This record gives sequence, C-alpha cells and structure tokens, in this order.
Amino acid sequence: MESRCDVVVVGAGLLGLAAARALTLRGHEVILLEQAEIGHEASGSKGSCRIFRLGYDDADWVAMAMRARVPWSALEEECGRQLLHPAPHLTFGPELDAVRDAMSRAGVPTELLTEAEAAARFPGIAVGGPALLEPESCVVSADAALQALAAAVPGIRAGVTVTGITDDGREVTVRTTSGEVTADVAVVCAGPFTTALLAGSGIEVPSEATMEQVGYVSTADAADQVLPIFICHGAPEAYGLPVPGSALYKIGFHHSGPVTGPGSQEQGPDGELTARLTGLVRQYLPGLVPDLVRIERCVYDNSPDEDFIVDRVGRIVIGSGTSGHGFKFGPLLGEWLADLATGREPDAAVGRFSLARFAAAGTH
Repeated sequence: MESRCDVVVVGAGLLGLAAARALTLRGHEVILLEQAEIGHEASGSKGSCRIFRLGYDDADWVAMAMRARVPWSALEEECGRQLLHPAPHLTFGPELDAVRDAMSRAGVPTELLTEAEAAARFPGIAVGGPALLEPESCVVSADAALQALAAAVPGIRAGVTVTGITDDGREVTVRTTSGEVTADVAVVCAGPFTTALLAGSGIEVPSEATMEQVGYVSTADAADQVLPIFICHGAPEAYGLPVPGSALYKIGFHHSGPVTGPGSQEQGPDGELTARLTGLVRQYLPGLVPDLVRIERCVYDNSPDEDFIVDRVGRIVIGSGTSGHGFKFGPLLGEWLADLATGREPDAAVGRFSLARFAAAGTH
C-alpha cells in the first residue's frame, strides 16, 4: 500500500519518537515506521531507566544538558506523569577535576566531598577518594518516557521493515515490506541500522554497534539508605543508579561490550561481563549482595567520537550515534531534528554534530 505524508520518520526508538512527536505537535502529517514494536528487545532505547546528569568534562555538554531539562518538563506536563525522578549524584574517579571545572564554567552548583564526607552521607557507596555531589541529577523512567512520546504520535506503523530510501531532489521515497511511503522529507533514526539504510542513498554515516550488558541488584537489605546515582569518570567507567519505584539498583560499565552487527545481537548473558558486574558491586556497593537478580543486554549506536550525529543531507535528516549517553537529550534532539526537517534555522549547537566533521577528520 502506498502512502503520502509531510514527513516520514524511520525508527521508533527515543530519537525517532521525539522527532515524530515534535513534528506532530507543529501540525505536520507524520508517518513513523518501526520494524518491531516500541521498546523491543533489540532496541537501544529499551529498559527501565537512564541517568539524567549535568556532569560532563566539557562545558558545552553541561550547557546542553541544562537545556535538555526544559523539554523533559514539557513532556511530563503533557503526559501527566513524572518521568524524571530527582536523585543525588556522586562523580568520582580520575576525571573528577575535569568534570568539576566544566560544571563550574557552565555555572552549575556542585559540592566537593572528601572520602570521609561522602561515606558519612552515602554509606552505601564506596567512592575510594573525593567525590563531586551533583544535586540536579535525576533518574529517567525510560520505558515510561517512550510511552509518553508515542502517545503524541498517531501515525505509528509497527512491524514494518524499511528496505531502501531514495531522495530524488523533489521528494523522498521510503521502500518497505508493506509498500512505499513518499514524503517531503525523511528523518532517519534507525540506530545502528542507519548506516546501511543510508548507504544506498549515497550518505555515509560512520558508526559501530556494541552489545553492552547491565545488571540489577536488590536493595532490599539497604532500604534505610539513600543510594545515589554514581559515575566513576575514567576507564573503566562504572556507573549505577536506583530504579524508580522498585528495590533494584542498575549497574554497568560504559562502553564495555563487544562489537556486534545490528541485525545479529546476542541477547543472552555474557559470562565475562557478568563477572565484571559482580566485581563492580563488591567494589562500589559493599552493603549489597553482589548476585545479579537480572541481566539486560543493550545495543549502543556509537559514532567515532561519541558525539551525536544530527544533520540534513538533501531531503534526508539523520539522528544517529547516541553512543550510550543520548537518552537524557532525547526530547531536545527531537526538536532539533524537527527543525532540520522543516527548514527552520537550526540551533547553533547543531553544528557540532554535523557529518562534515568526519570528512574534515578523514574518518570514513
């Protein structure tokens, strides 16, 4: 069956949903194509929760995170439920000073704690040195956020596989297993599938998919303690966060999983990664039983420099390369992608995420 719309969006993960919602709210007719269902097993946006933080070692990223809070608040008001749950956040590790300096330059309040002060206030976390307390962090209810974004998009078509995209200069044609969709513009947010989908259109999107693994431990034995979010900045980058509304705590290592093909994801547990996660609990959460009560695999869509890819080539807009830290920016990136799709002057920050940077650096 052939269809026509203003904008066709490919991929109903976080970025695709956010872009489709922004375009719909602006009055555009949108068709959103998803090969499975929202939050499916192979989706990089699936899962219980993500960290919303301002703590980066780059002041521009800090400022961008500050801006991202506004569209999250708008989404919460729109859906009538809390999506961001405030939680204290401890930053520690070799890059603590760089994070503290960037946050200071961006005007974000922080508090530097000695190891003893951190232990006294948060006895459930063993930081092993000084820690930076970030009071503005939150835990995002990821699955609820996807549902809230999807509720604003009437034109979602699930179970549709895209087989090709053509831009003839006048309109875009998206070929699918259910027929063709033509539109003025296509927004492609297909995670690690983006590179292959756009190669046929002559657009080179450098990316590499990795198969990460996170674990969950029970906090039932620490119910009387405040377990904060934590990130150990520096390799290996360990992190943890409480799961809202449950007695679980999520843990992981940023960029620790093996390279994978987007269509050949291994969802079963990796023994080596499981052992590392158990060790993480013993090192940083000594008051908890280190046995993992649940394991989850998640694909990362990585750009070469871990910055996002947000750009427009002809009549095709690309949202890609979230590199494991893009969830907090979802609604903001959706607005930027909608701007590019409709010809609005893009935000000045978008230039940082252009594909041109890879050509300039000789990355292919």
